[in-house]
Amino acid sequence: MTWVLRRLVLAPAVVALAVLLWATLPLWLVGGALLSSVVPGRLRVVRVAWVAVLYLTAEALLLVVLLGMWLASGFGRRIRTPYWEGIHYDLVQGTMWILFREAKRVLRLTITTDGPAPDAHPGVPLVVCCRHAGPGDSFTLIHALMHWYGREPRVVLKDTLAWDPAIDVLLNRIPARFITPGRPGEDVDEQIRALATGLDENDAFVIFPEGGNFTPQRRTRAIQRLHRLGLHAMANRAEQMTHVLAPKPGGLLAALDAAPEADVVLVAHTGLDHLAGVADVWRALPMDKQLTMRWWQVPREEIPDGREERIDWLYGWWERIDAWIAENRPEDVPSGRSR
Repeated sequence: MTWVLRRLVLAPAVVALAVLLWATLPLWLVGGALLSSVVPGRLRVVRVAWVAVLYLTAEALLLVVLLGMWLASGFGRRIRTPYWEGIHYDLVQGTMWILFREAKRVLRLTITTDGPAPDAHPGVPLVVCCRHAGPGDSFTLIHALMHWYGREPRVVLKDTLAWDPAIDVLLNRIPARFITPGRPGEDVDEQIRALATGLDENDAFVIFPEGGNFTPQRRTRAIQRLHRLGLHAMANRAEQMTHVLAPKPGGLLAALDAAPEADVVLVAHTGLDHLAGVADVWRALPMDKQLTMRWWQVPREEIPDGREERIDWLYGWWERIDAWIAENRPEDVPSGRSR
C-alpha cells in the first residue's frame, strides 16, 4: 500500500506541484522580495525559495526522465542491467552537480577536503565509513565520491527517505537498501552483507556507523544503551567522545566480511554541525560557511581479523575522528559535551 501511495500518488503530485510553481513563479518572486524587505538577512527569503524551487524542479524532472527510462528499457524488464545502471549513476551525478553548484553559490557555502587524493585508491573497492551530523552530509559525501573519486556508491538508508519520490525510484534501480531498524524479522546486517557483496574496482559501499545524526541527546542515549547491554568498557570510551555518537559495529563488520578485498576510507566533517534542522539553516542564512571534510585511507592489511579486535579498531578510529572535529570545528559552534 505504501508503494502505491509513493509511486502513484506522491510522485505525480510532485510533478504537478513543480509545474504549478513555475506557472505562478512571478507571484512567488514578488512575495519573496516583499518579505525579504522585512526579514533580517540579505535576501534570505529569496535564497531559501530559490533552493527549494531548484530542488523541487530537479525532483520533478528526474521523475519524468526515470519514467522515460523505464519505458525505454522495455517497461522495466532491462532496467537493472549494467547498461541502465550506469545511466542511472550518470543521472544522479549530473543532478547532484547542479544542486551543489547552486547551493554553494546561493548559500555562499564552500567545501574543502583534506586527505588522500582521488587517485589514491586505483582499482580497489572501498568501504566508506562516515560521521553523521547535520542536514545534507550524506548527500555531500555521495557527491564527493561520484564527482571527485569517480565511484559508484552503494548506500544503506533508513526507509523514511523512500518517501522522497525521486530517491525512492532511483535507489530501487541501483544497488542500495532501505532498512527499518528495529522491525521484527528484519536482519539489517544480512541486508548490509548482501549489498556489500561483489564490489568491483569502481564501487564504494557507504555506511554511517552511528546510525543517525549527532545530537547531544542521542549521544547520551547511545551511552546509556551500551551500559544497559553491559558493554561498560565501550560506554566509557563513548563518554570520552563529545562530538560523535558511539558507533554501532554490526553493519561495518558485515560489510567487511562481505568485501574481503576492500580498503576502508573513514570520513569526518565539520563546519555545519550546529545546523540540525530547517530552523537552524534559516537562522544561519546567509551562510558564508565552510564545510571541511577529512579523509583517511586504511589498507585492508591494516584491519584486524577478529570481531572484538575490529570493534576496538573502529572505536579507536572514532576517537581519532572526535579529536579531529574538536580541533577543526568553528569557534562559534556549541559543543555537544554533556553538562
